[in-house]
Amino acid sequence: MRKNFGVKPWVYPQPVLIIGTYDADGNPDAMNAAWGGQYDSNLVMLCLGSHKTTDNIKLKGAFTVSFATAGTVVASDYVGIVSANDDPEKMNKSGFTTTRSEFVDAPVINELPLTLECKLLKFNEDGIVIGEIVNISADESILTDGNVDAVKLDAIIFDPMNAAYLRLGEKVGNAFRDGAKLK
Repeated sequence: MRKNFGVKPWVYPQPVLIIGTYDADGNPDAMNAAWGGQYDSNLVMLCLGSHKTTDNIKLKGAFTVSFATAGTVVASDYVGIVSANDDPEKMNKSGFTTTRSEFVDAPVINELPLTLECKLLKFNEDGIVIGEIVNISADESILTDGNVDAVKLDAIIFDPMNAAYLRLGEKVGNAFRDGAKLK
């Protein structure tokens, strides 16, 4: 037996993405966004609506996308519930610190170990942002044999049905190999 829920914005898992931007005065800002992901091999798509972050993206033509972690739940949630339009001290209160990206005019959030550095390709009137990934930077603390280790990253996902953040789990298979057993 299955239960029908109708139309809901539920796609599992939803990454918790933290979008970093600079405003006109060069002040860093961050926003929590669950509606986004890979759009093509080198593109990301974000559904952001209208926020200070979207104004900053239009202004600077650049942004970063970082992945929230279990260790940053409080700060990551905070930047999603408080607008820099209402509280200019938002970043200081979050505890997030930033370093200027070497590749785009946007901040890398130091406490978030995996960051996509993007230039704006398209922004439509519905608040859909498409960006080109020009670099991916990862803190060495999350690398194993030179590659990002998902366990060390300790990324969280958003559970929209229960308004919860969940930690990603253990490895259960091998992509592009396990299915070959059925050939």
